[in-house]
Amino acid sequence: MLRALTSTLRLPRPWRPLRTRSCASHGATGDPEIQVRALTGRDQGITEILMNRPSARNALGNILVSELLEALAQLREDQQVRVLLFRSGVKGVFCAGADLKEREQMSEAEVGIFVQRLRGLMNEIAAFPAPTIAAMDGFALGGGLELALACDLRVAGRRLSGAQAQALGLVNHAVSQNEEGNAAYHRARELAQEILPQAPIAVRLGKVAIDRGMEVDISSGMAIEGICYAQNIPTQDRLEGMAAFREKRPPRFVGK
Repeated sequence: MLRALTSTLRLPRPWRPLRTRSCASHGATGDPEIQVRALTGRDQGITEILMNRPSARNALGNILVSELLEALAQLREDQQVRVLLFRSGVKGVFCAGADLKEREQMSEAEVGIFVQRLRGLMNEIAAFPAPTIAAMDGFALGGGLELALACDLRVAGRRLSGAQAQALGLVNHAVSQNEEGNAAYHRARELAQEILPQAPIAVRLGKVAIDRGMEVDISSGMAIEGICYAQNIPTQDRLEGMAAFREKRPPRFVGK
C-alpha cells in the first residue's frame, strides 16, 4: 500500500515559468472576461484570477470556462504562484452559476459535453497545487458556489448571510461589506499574505496530505503524511528554514 501511495502523492512535474504574467479572454463584445494578474511588492507570490463578465453576472459560459481552464493549466506550472486568489470584477456578484441562456441554445449532446467541462473546471481548481482562496464579494449561485467550494478557503462579504454561511461551513471568514464592495477581497489578500512567508514546497505537500488524508482511515492518513514529509526532507527550502531559525532571520525560500 505504501508503494502505491508513494507513486500517487508526488508533487507535479518540475514547474516552469509562465510565458506571460497576464492573460485575458474576449467574449462577443470584445471585453475581457478573464484577467490574470501577479501581484508585486509585499504581495509578490499572490496571483489573482479576475472574472469580469458584467453582462451575464459572471455566469459560467463556454468562453469563461475555457479561459479559466487555460489559465489554471498555465498557472499550475508557474513556480512563482504561491497563492491563487479568485475574485470578481462585477460589483455585488461573485458568480451567477452556469450560463442558462447559453445552455438553452445547446443540443443535448452539447449540454453533456459542457457539463463535463464544468465538472473538470471544479476538479482543476480543487487539485491546484498551491492554496486557493475565493473572495466572494457578492452572491454565488449554483456553479458559482461550487467554484468557491472547490477553493481551499472562502471569504464572504457579509451581505445576505455571510455569517450564516460561515456557521454552515460554506465559508471560512465572513466580513462586513465596505462601500467599494470588495471587503472579502481585502480579507482574502490578508489570508494570502499569511501563507506567503511559509515554505512553498511544504505548503503544497501539506495541502496534498490534507486533501488525500481526509479520504482515508487514520492509519492511511498517517502514512500519507509520512510520505509527504519524506519528500520535503531533501529540499533546499527545508534546509533554508532550519538555517533561518538557527540564525534568527527571515527565511529566503526558493521553492526547490
